[in-house]
This record gives sequence, C-alpha cells and structure tokens, in this order.
Amino acid sequence: MTAETLTYAIGDIHGCADLLDRMLERIEAHAGDRAKKLVFLGDYIDRGPDSARVIETLRRLQWRGPDDVVCLMGNHEAMLLKTLHEPGALDHWLVNGGTETLASYDAAGPEEIPGDVLDWIEALPTVHDDAQRWFVHAGFRPDAEVPDPDRETHLWIREPFLSADHDFGRHVVHGHTPQTRGGADCRRFRTNLDTGAVYGNALTAGVFSQAQGPALEFLRVSVR
Repeated sequence: MTAETLTYAIGDIHGCADLLDRMLERIEAHAGDRAKKLVFLGDYIDRGPDSARVIETLRRLQWRGPDDVVCLMGNHEAMLLKTLHEPGALDHWLVNGGTETLASYDAAGPEEIPGDVLDWIEALPTVHDDAQRWFVHAGFRPDAEVPDPDRETHLWIREPFLSADHDFGRHVVHGHTPQTRGGADCRRFRTNLDTGAVYGNALTAGVFSQAQGPALEFLRVSVR
C-alpha cells in the first residue's frame, strides 16, 4: 500500500525570505518520513526585503524536486512582467512594491533583473489541481466554467469570488487577499492562505491530504 502524500500550500510570501526559510524547516519537521508536495500560491516578490532570495529558494526547490514543487504565478509577478512590454506599467508596479524588488536585485530597472529569473517567472502556471482541490492565486468567477479559463481572473479577482458561497466542484485554495484576523480564512468551498506575512503577520501553510478538500491543519511562522 502506497503511503499518503501530504500537500503543503503556502500563502503569499512577498519577499519575506526569512519566514520562507523557517516555513520550509517547519514543513520538513512536520512531514517527517512522509511523502510531500509543495504548492506555492504566488506573490513571491514586492514589498518585503528580499524578493531575490525568495525566488532563488523556490527555483532551487524546483530543481531538486521538479515533480514535487509547484509555483503558481501571482498578480505581483504579472505586474513585473508587464513592465517589460507595456508603456506606463512601471510606475504601477513600483508603487505596489516593485521598488523593494529592484533593490533586492541591485537593479536600476526591471530590465536589469537576470534574464533567467524573468524567464522562470514568465513560465509560471496560474492554476494547479489535484483530485480534491484547485490551487490558484486569487480565485475564479462563480459563473464561469470550471476551472475558470480567464488568466487575469486567476491573478486578480476578489469579488464576487470572496463573497459567493459557490461550489467549484473541488475545494479552492488561494491567497491574494490578506487576512487581518491572524489566521487563514476557512470556508465551505475555499481556503484563503494569505495571512499578511509582509505586514508583520504570520506566513501560513495549509496541510492537505488526499482524502478531503479542506486542510487538515495549518502551519504558521511569525517574525521572532
């Protein structure tokens, strides 16, 4: 009989490399000898102090276990990419945390971020699924086919996704909208794992089994 694989979904990191390191240590200790899969829900860059190190850590994880690590794109990664080919997009990105990302790469502009980093970001998917769940950065439109085919929705939606008590056929695990009450937002049909790490709150991971959609438990790491 094959041992069950645990899936750990990690909320928005936003350049908080130290919290990411500590979360990975927590996950290793929690999983022990059990097989595990990591799903990162996007927004790795901007606002926090070390976006470059967050990206480096994620890429290293994927290199070591390409079948066991999924990194989704968030709207902040999309904003960075947009600066490279859309006039006027740079200012919007900078005021939303891009300045901190450039500083972490010692770059004067987005075109000075290493090309292999930009290529990695551009190739990120916006949706991942398993038998029980959809994983996405922001969410889906309740009235769309499942999974919602609209890429911009995957990256940006808040309403009506957040207020609609809608069954998407599988439990939806997402981030994007920071929670201010200190923990994940757990609903019947969705779980929001963005707990505002970059605002001084915890970085949160949901622990998921192969048997049910909602999380079994949550792991949290906070600034010491």
